[in-house]
Amino acid sequence: MEKPQFDKILQAAERLAPVVTHTLLQFNASLSEKFEANVYLKREDLQVVRSYKLRGAYNKMSTLTPSELTKGVICASAGNHAQGVAWACQYLQVKGTIFMPSTTPAQKIRQVRLFGKEWIDIRLTGDTYDDASNAARVFENETGGTFIHPFDDISVMEGQGTVGLEIVKDADFEIDYVLFAIGGGGLGAGVSTVFKARSPQTKLIGVEPEGAASMKASLAKGEVVSLEEIDKFVDGAAVKRVGEMSFAVCKENLNKVLTVPEGKVCSTILDLYSGDAIVAEPAGALSIAALDDIAEEIKGKNVVCILGGGNNDILRMEEIRERSLLYEGLKHYFIIRFAQRAGALQSFVNDALGPTDDIVFFEYSKKTARERGPALVGIEIKAKEDFQSLITRMKAAGIEFTYINDKPELFEFLI
Repeated sequence: MEKPQFDKILQAAERLAPVVTHTLLQFNASLSEKFEANVYLKREDLQVVRSYKLRGAYNKMSTLTPSELTKGVICASAGNHAQGVAWACQYLQVKGTIFMPSTTPAQKIRQVRLFGKEWIDIRLTGDTYDDASNAARVFENETGGTFIHPFDDISVMEGQGTVGLEIVKDADFEIDYVLFAIGGGGLGAGVSTVFKARSPQTKLIGVEPEGAASMKASLAKGEVVSLEEIDKFVDGAAVKRVGEMSFAVCKENLNKVLTVPEGKVCSTILDLYSGDAIVAEPAGALSIAALDDIAEEIKGKNVVCILGGGNNDILRMEEIRERSLLYEGLKHYFIIRFAQRAGALQSFVNDALGPTDDIVFFEYSKKTARERGPALVGIEIKAKEDFQSLITRMKAAGIEFTYINDKPELFEFLI
């Protein structure tokens, strides 16, 4: 099976030089102190389209013949690849049709339009990348345009590999670890090809969201498998099936693949924003979120995390905060059966809540004359350890309740 070649990645770097930003390899003091290591961030969130995806998209498109470009290009993307293709379409003045899932954040759709201008046509279809990809392939057959794959294409992988070239060039130290997000595997395939050629002692670690761990599942089986269901929250890395070619390269080159809960990714996004004023999208924060899993291993080591993108919609921040609080054990939801009498809520506040507990959600409607009426109550606590005290006080006060954080189907229906 064809694989990306190091010399072709060098050629891609020359091709991309007038187009992409050579992004910072930035020492991060707070992460370095936390992990007792030298942690550097490769800031692809500072790229011209705020992610590394322009590299692969432009590298592929710049190798097409005039005849192929005349027929136009087609892509499917959850957002970042679409922005890269759109930017390249406008720069090369090539018509592009871009299929995106209907669930794509509005900010990413606006950015695609901004970068592509009159040269692109956006079509929203399906709920996942895979749905959009299927529609794009049908359109490809109908029109004869060239499909620009977001990850399973050698030229795309070689374009993404230029991220690794810049890291090696800028690092005046021996790199012990490199961590990067895995969606379809294109970035991992390209970057790992560079490091196998230039820094073979470096340990290469891919990171996937726990709810869409298609590479880990494929590696476990020894062949590419399709996941039946995925959590689409980490939209830049949520694919049901990794690429055949990218899988073959990652299987050979990567030392390990880690998975990170989506809530942990959210906590990392908030920490980066509050601590370093870095706006990272969920897929961009994946590599940093995984550091806790190898904390002992990386002490005293030089570690590079590729921060792959910063296309985060501000409208998602409330959901990000909610997921973070749930993951950290600081927000809890209950169905509470209040007595149908005046002062029942006041008694609950006085008897059940601690001095730092806060009711942040309350939904109740008196519909019958029954003696007890259920209310949906969300309580935010100051520290994870306060939860057991809250439960103890509720039981001591004789409060009837059902805890629903650990009941996924009920929780998702009510919250």
